[in-house]
Amino acid sequence: MFKHLLVPVDGTELSDRAAEVSLGLAAKLGARVTGFVAEPFPDLPTMASTAAAYQREAHEHEARTEEHARQVLAAFEARAAAAGVPFEGRFARNDDIDDAIAHAAAAQGCDLIVMVTHGRGAFGELLFGSHTKNVMSRTKLPLLVLH
Repeated sequence: MFKHLLVPVDGTELSDRAAEVSLGLAAKLGARVTGFVAEPFPDLPTMASTAAAYQREAHEHEARTEEHARQVLAAFEARAAAAGVPFEGRFARNDDIDDAIAHAAAAQGCDLIVMVTHGRGAFGELLFGSHTKNVMSRTKLPLLVLH
């Protein structure tokens, strides 16, 4: 069955649910889990910002997002260790989060992606989009979608 699960997480309560369910599933299947955090690049400079100010802000943004990813993945890794599930954490910078998830799953040789959805409905999807639907359209791997 499934031997390698990719679980995109961002440190929210919803992604904690994905971590919990994926670890339970992996333990039952004898599978391993790759936790994945994707962070966007810093915003482009505005006309009012100087090159030095932009570089400083970009560096601070990179440091903050990398530390955030490290913390999220460390917490996931601790839960995996407690559950006895082999775990690896991955981090990428990409402005297209959906593409980053699909690419990470393929690059890591995963055979299942476990994601959560907000379940906003049609109007919410129109306003905010749906990462889950976008990932589904970019990969041939099965998705386990949690509500």
